[in-house]
Amino acid sequence: MKERQYDKIGVLNQRIQEQLELLQKGQSFEKQKLMEKLEKRKSDLLKSEDKLRVFEIELNNKKIQLEQLSLELQIREKRVNELELIIANKDAIVKALKDKVAKALLGFRDKGLSVVEKDGKVYISMDAKLLFASGSTKVDSEGIKALKELAKVLEDQKDLEILVEGHTDTDKMKSKSHPVDNWELSVLRATSVVKIMLANSKMDPTTVSASGRSQFAPIDLDNKSKNRRIEVVLIPKLDELFEIINN
Repeated sequence: MKERQYDKIGVLNQRIQEQLELLQKGQSFEKQKLMEKLEKRKSDLLKSEDKLRVFEIELNNKKIQLEQLSLELQIREKRVNELELIIANKDAIVKALKDKVAKALLGFRDKGLSVVEKDGKVYISMDAKLLFASGSTKVDSEGIKALKELAKVLEDQKDLEILVEGHTDTDKMKSKSHPVDNWELSVLRATSVVKIMLANSKMDPTTVSASGRSQFAPIDLDNKSKNRRIEVVLIPKLDELFEIINN
C-alpha cells in the first residue's frame, strides 16, 4: 500500500518537475523574445535619434543659408535703391541742363537750332546753314555767336562727355580741293565747331571729341537740308553708376 503511494508521489513529482522545466523553457523563450523586442526598439530609437540629429543639422544649414540669402537680398536692394537714386538725380540734372541750354540758345530756335533730351542725353542740333556756307568748313559769324553761347553754358559742367558730330547729305563735293568728300567735310566741320567752343570758353578739352558721320546718319531721307547739320551730344558721366554696379 505504502509502495503504491510512493510510486504515485514519485510520478506526481516527475510530472511537476516536467511542468516546471516546460515552464522554465517557456519563460526563457518569452524572455528571449522580450529581449529581442527591447533590442529592436533600442536600435530603432538610436536610428531615430541619428535621423533627428541629421535633420537638425540640415535645418541649421538651411537656416544659415536663408540668413545669408536674406543678407544678400538686403545688400542688393540697397544697391538697387542707390542706383535708382543716382539715375533719378542724373535724369533731373540732364533735364535741368537741357532747359538751361535751350534758354541760352532761345534766340537761335528760328534759325535751325533745336535742343532735345533723349535716352538720358541732350542733343543740340544745328542746321549747317546756321554755321557754314555751302561746302565750307569755316563757321560764319552767326554760327560763332550760337557756339559761344553754348560754350558758356557747358564750361561749368564737369560731369559731361561732349561729342560734336558732323553730318552731311548725299550730294557729292564739287570742288577738287579739300574737303574732297562728305567724310572729310563732316569731320572738318565738327573740328571747326570744337575749336571755336574751346577758344571762347573754359571748357575742358579732355571732355570734348569731334567726329564725322558723313551722309550715313540722316534724320529725314526726303529732306537733305535737315541732314546737313552739326549735333552736339551731351553725355552724362556714369562713373558713379558703374562703380556701384562693379562693387
